Parts: sequence; structure tokens; C-alpha cells
Amino acid sequence: MGIEIITLLMVLALFALMALGVPLGASTLLISVSTALLNFGPGGMILISSNVTSVFEKFALIAVPFFVFMANILERSGVARELFDSMAILGGRMKGGVAVQTCVVSVVLAAMSGIVGGEIVLLGLIALPQMFRLGYDRKLSIGTICASGSLATLIPPSVVLIVYGAEAGVSVKDLFTGGILPGLLLASLYITYILIRTNLRPELGPPYDAEEARLPFVRRVTYLKGLILPLLLIFGVLGSIYAGIATVTESAAIGAVGSVLIAALRKELSLQGLREALWATMLTTGSILWLIIGAVSLVGIYNIIGGTSFLKGLLTGLDVAPIVVVLIMMGIVFLLGTFMDWIAIVFITIPVFGPVVVDLGYDPVWFGILFAMNIQIYMLSPPFGPACFYLKSVAPSDVTLQEIFLAVLPFIGLQLIGLALVMAFPQIAIWLPYAFK
Repeated sequence: MGIEIITLLMVLALFALMALGVPLGASTLLISVSTALLNFGPGGMILISSNVTSVFEKFALIAVPFFVFMANILERSGVARELFDSMAILGGRMKGGVAVQTCVVSVVLAAMSGIVGGEIVLLGLIALPQMFRLGYDRKLSIGTICASGSLATLIPPSVVLIVYGAEAGVSVKDLFTGGILPGLLLASLYITYILIRTNLRPELGPPYDAEEARLPFVRRVTYLKGLILPLLLIFGVLGSIYAGIATVTESAAIGAVGSVLIAALRKELSLQGLREALWATMLTTGSILWLIIGAVSLVGIYNIIGGTSFLKGLLTGLDVAPIVVVLIMMGIVFLLGTFMDWIAIVFITIPVFGPVVVDLGYDPVWFGILFAMNIQIYMLSPPFGPACFYLKSVAPSDVTLQEIFLAVLPFIGLQLIGLALVMAFPQIAIWLPYAFK
């Protein structure tokens, strides 16, 4: 049977299993085991196990549970609430100020944990009720939280970039550095959009009504004490990486310990809270591991039967400009994001896309940033849109999923603009990594 037929059958089998409601990790693992047995007999199971073992030997992946634990501790420490209050007061009586401060707080939270889900849940609990109370436009409020909360896919220490770097064999430190400017670019686009809309129509974003917001700017600055502990944690995590003191995995451990210390200093750390954080970390990490096992086993056996070489030849053999090939790869990632988890997307596509990008003469760090930006679009895009479901889980009952999907559409447009800018001007992504070398 030709590789073309095998590829088609594997894709159809994956769609069929997912349509039946089989979890993605189980679907990919079942297809890989079936393919191995049909092609190699019982010995094919050894090939699958060796592929999975080789992935779990990648040291950088150990950073994932540390960052997940850090996010779970911070979620229970009250840091986000104090940070939001401080930034809202600093914004004073600015039109759309609370939405703008939500974007700024999102950048800080992203630089603290690198986890999207926890950040959106926190903002949904803290910022959304505040904006609704002030009379903000519902769609502007909802879209701001979903979009800005998804910045953690790009701003270091992004877990997406860690997993991508481990699979693609690209320096995670370079990816972290490369994600800074694109992440700030997207945050700037969100803030610009909010300011334009609220200045054209002030009723969409009324000023913050707290008494402290009416104070002179110099006095409002004194309320920035909520930034002290978050900035110390960011400095400890990212500073240790860029200073060459620690690897990404070691800095993740520093962050985990630092988050516990912050919670203890704030007297927010209890044995019950620690137990809940550990349990949530185990559940999240466990689901990630099963997705990795399924995706890696599928790609590994497909590679052995010649599938990866077939797809690579198919992409490089296209009689089009190299940038068109990159656009096709971005389109494939976007399409997969409508029904597949981002972790599976990484392990299924990068073994094929990574070598193609290098063969086309493009910088793998630049492509990694494009990939992460595409994943951020996937976070908001219906019908899957994890960010939308995260917000729905904590939003008031009158906020429907349909309303959330409509609210994020303008921000998806802004994300596409940001992606196009980084694609057209690669220096946005690669200038900082090379400047630090």
C-alpha cells in the first residue's frame, strides 16, 4: 500500500474517532498502535515505546509542570487581584482605562506563569465583573479578557514555546527572547483598538469610579505596591535565564518556589490551598502527557513508514515562492486548531514543518514565533476556542458562549494583523535573540 493511501486512511481514521467522541490522546495512540501492528507486527510496539521514551528524555519539558504549578499557586495567592487594583488606580479617569489596564495586567501575568487558562480565569473573576459594573460594552469587555489573557502563548515563559522548542530542537531561550516584541506588539494593538473605540464612543468604556482614581498622578503612583512581588518573580524567572545563571527548566523551578514564597509572604498559603494546587497541576500535566504520548507515537510510526519524508517532499516540491509554503503551513496549523489541541498540533506538525523551514532558508526562531502567534489565534477561534470556554466557566450566567465567540472576532482580526506584520518584518521576532548573543 502506498504512503499516499496510508496517509489518507490515517487522517480519515483520526476524524472518525474524534467524531465518535474518543479523546484526542486516545485517538492518536490507537491509530499509531494499529499502524505499527499492521506494518511491523508485534515488534512495532517497540518502535512506539522508543519514540515516546526519546521525547520524555528532553530536559526542557520538565519545565512544564513547574510553570503549571506556579500558575496554580498564583491563582490562589491574591496577587492578580492586587495587581489589577493597582493598575486600575494608576489609569485614573481614562476612557476605557480598566480595559487598557486589563491588557497591561495580562502582560505581567503572562510573564509570571506562561499559562493561558489560569490567566483568563483570574481576569474573568476580577476584571469582567468590574467592567460590567462600570457599564462597559459587554463585547469589548469579553473580547479584551479573552485576547489579552491569551498573550501567555507568546510572552515568556510561554509553555507553548517550551514545548515547541523541545520538539523542534530550537533554543527555548531564543524563542523566549523572540516572543517579547511580538507579544508587546499584540498587546499594543489591543490597547490601541480599545482607546480608539472608547474615545469615539465614550459610553463603551466609562472611567474607573474609585476615589483613589481621582488623585493626582504622583499620588496614584504610590498605589503600585501591587507590582513589587510580581516583578520580583518575573526577574527571578526570566532574569536567571537571560543572565545565563539557570536553564529554562531550572528557572521554572525557581518560579515554582518563588510563587510559594509570595503566597506565604501574603499569608495566602494554606495546606489546603497547596494541596489543591498540586492536584490541579497533576491533572493538567497528566492530560498534557497523554496528548504528547499519542501525538509522538503517531508521528513516530508515520515517520518510520516514510510519511514525514513524503510530506516534506510534497511541501518543498511545490512550484511556489517559499513564503507561500510558509503560508500553507500556517493555514494547516490554523485548520488543525479548529478541532485539535495545541500540544497535539505541535507534535504532529513540527517534525514535518521544522526541516522544511530550514530547507527554505528561514530562521527557525522566526517560524516558532509565527507558530505561537497562530496558536494564540486558535485560542480564540470558534468552534474550539479554549480561551472562550475558560471565560465561560467563570463568567456570569447571562454571558453565552455565542456572545463570547462574537466578542472575540475583532481581536482575532488584530491577531491576524500582528501575524502578518511579523511575517512581513521578521526582525520583529529575531532582532532581540541575535542582539542577546
